[in-house]
Amino acid sequence: MTTVAPAWSLLENASLHPFNTFHVHASAPRLLRVGDASALPQALAGIGDAPLLVLGSGSNVLLAADPADVVLVFDNRDIDILEHRTDHAIVRAGAGVIWHEMVMWSLAQGLSGLENLALIPGTVGAAPIQNIGAYGVQAGEFIQTVEAWDRQCHDWVRLDQAACRFGYRDSLFKAEPDRYLITAVEFRLPLLHELRLDYAGIREQLQAMAIALPTAADIARAVIAIRQRKLPDPAVLGNAGSFFKNPILPLEQVQLLLQHYPELPTYPGSGAGSRKLSAAWMIEACGWKGQREGDAGVSPDHALVLVNHGSATGSELLAFARRVSASVLEKFGVPIEPEPRLVGAHW
Repeated sequence: MTTVAPAWSLLENASLHPFNTFHVHASAPRLLRVGDASALPQALAGIGDAPLLVLGSGSNVLLAADPADVVLVFDNRDIDILEHRTDHAIVRAGAGVIWHEMVMWSLAQGLSGLENLALIPGTVGAAPIQNIGAYGVQAGEFIQTVEAWDRQCHDWVRLDQAACRFGYRDSLFKAEPDRYLITAVEFRLPLLHELRLDYAGIREQLQAMAIALPTAADIARAVIAIRQRKLPDPAVLGNAGSFFKNPILPLEQVQLLLQHYPELPTYPGSGAGSRKLSAAWMIEACGWKGQREGDAGVSPDHALVLVNHGSATGSELLAFARRVSASVLEKFGVPIEPEPRLVGAHW
């Protein structure tokens, strides 16, 4: 006898430990799980206008307190090719698809573009919100359309790339976090494109792998090797990847900083008049790499990564992150801010 999964379900007093990679113990008064996105309006009718927190794998969230009300989790994990042209394909993925699985699936289809984003934790539905990025690539470059339920208009919307207002770790969905419930994302992925190799040791890793003429799949393998070497596995040590954004400052301010700290790494900013600074370098220069207070700490392998060594609460992790940020501000005069969304607290 075949058991058909429900289109949606609503659970009370549900643990959120499985839904956040910091492994923080928190609970939701109500947990709404949606397997069929078309049933979302019906599911929402059952909770009225209650506040919603959408979680994927919780890889970009710090639960500093229990959510006030309903937590929504999408379980739709379908991937389909909508169009296949001579030079690109349009791929649609459900919000519940694991991001890394999407990257590897696309490469297996002979598509490229997402290879530099391999092994980033989280789900496809979360990717547009933060406009996730790594190794010189941002997801928003390849997102053609985001499908979402607009809680304000009570209707489905399809937002093109321009409407999503993608920026560095930013988007329309981050600016209006309670309005849009992303149910699917459509990507325009090329069959061939210029590979991006000039970032954070990719060429060196390819050389170590004895690859002279890399393919997109080779780039993904190199990125995976680098991330596994530098970043702790959330399944082993609770973390949300890079916790702090790399700050972008006006070029004049950066030049002044470099007079005092010539070894401070900088990268292209949002335009010719700005530069992006390495938050990891500044945090390490302040002595935080590998440090811990109780079970809250900074990874010994990467200074950008805040970690939970066991039973740290969300509020303890947040307090620790604030001390790290304050020391960087005191030493360099540069504010650094968190990448993850804070639940139950403000920065």
